[in-house]
Amino acid sequence: MSQPDPDAWRTQVRQWLATVLEPARGPQAAVEADLAVFHNLPEDEERLLLERCRAYHRARFDAGYQALTLPVEKGGAGLTAAHTAVFAQEESAFEVPPSTELISVTVRLVAMAVSLFGTDRQLHEHARAFLRTDLLACQLFSEPGAGSDLAALRTRARQEGEEWVIDGQKVWTSGAQFADYGLLLARSDPDVVKQAGITAFLVPMDAPGVEIRPIRQMSGGASFNEVFLSGVRVPDRLRIGRPGQGWEVATTTLAFERTASGSGNRRKGGTFTDVLALARSLGRTSDPLVRQRLADLYVRAALRAATVDRVARTSAAGGRPGPEASLTKLMASDLLTRTGQTATELMGARISADTGEPGTFAWTRHLLGAPGYRLAGGTDQIQRNLIGERVLKLPPEPRVDRAPFSQLPGN
Repeated sequence: MSQPDPDAWRTQVRQWLATVLEPARGPQAAVEADLAVFHNLPEDEERLLLERCRAYHRARFDAGYQALTLPVEKGGAGLTAAHTAVFAQEESAFEVPPSTELISVTVRLVAMAVSLFGTDRQLHEHARAFLRTDLLACQLFSEPGAGSDLAALRTRARQEGEEWVIDGQKVWTSGAQFADYGLLLARSDPDVVKQAGITAFLVPMDAPGVEIRPIRQMSGGASFNEVFLSGVRVPDRLRIGRPGQGWEVATTTLAFERTASGSGNRRKGGTFTDVLALARSLGRTSDPLVRQRLADLYVRAALRAATVDRVARTSAAGGRPGPEASLTKLMASDLLTRTGQTATELMGARISADTGEPGTFAWTRHLLGAPGYRLAGGTDQIQRNLIGERVLKLPPEPRVDRAPFSQLPGN
């Protein structure tokens, strides 16, 4: 099937967006923007936000604009990464409902993983529902002792007939309290090397034995959770991929996560526009040092956007993101940190108390959340390792964990 010309397709996208969204507001909107990196909303407000996001994603799906690069037979539009970049550019001119971690994980991570590794039945019953956000899914990967070294996870899955029994603990799970399913990694074979003995499952979050405990963050929110699994029974039909294929499912999903985290079309925390509006409101734009800091921030934002576009355009249509996605994730976390630092320098003591000045004390939520973004989706150090070893082809770090998992120290 021939691909529509991206430039001609752009007009079609713009016309459709105008039927479902309002045009973006002017520069004054930056002063009123939500500057939080992670949401800090009461449960009822979080549910209302989720419903707004879901309504937009359902409209996108029904119009054929969801999962643009996913092959048609997998439930996507079968277009190229260039089309994705065009859609993001056009979307930025409209007031898109602010996304949440759970929506992003559902659409960009779990839906894509199930689409790529799922059976025909899973594609029909789950992948489409995730892409349309009829069902929501969280990510059950990290554990207290397996964060950066995810392959060291200890949650166990043992097969009993047509079911798997799962025991363990997960942590830092965004939106678990609102999710219908969780994409879970568990160790199904401890007698092989750690990466080879992992299997992936879709776990119903209301299954007996699943307990969700919110984690209160220093910014005041509780969007993250611990999830405990005690004798949770999952039917084999909810296994994603082959037994032992979980590490491939995980690395593919994490590559999508890094691409989503670094993408230029999703607002997360304060931006250069917000900092510029702040500087203007404080009358600081004539200060040469302030102008230098603003220029530096602008250049970094422009470089990140250009890198996002370059990575997107060089990705194969419908293919799996490569390690280059680590570049955009690393640049995104660095830019968030520098954005908060610049805002702090502009305000000085104003940032420590709510004086009633618009757009000032709100930056505390950005500052308290930005460090967490350097951990989410893989730490900055992990991203640098991936870039060094897989992009620059530098020699890998020495490994001492080549033995079967059950023979490693502490197991």
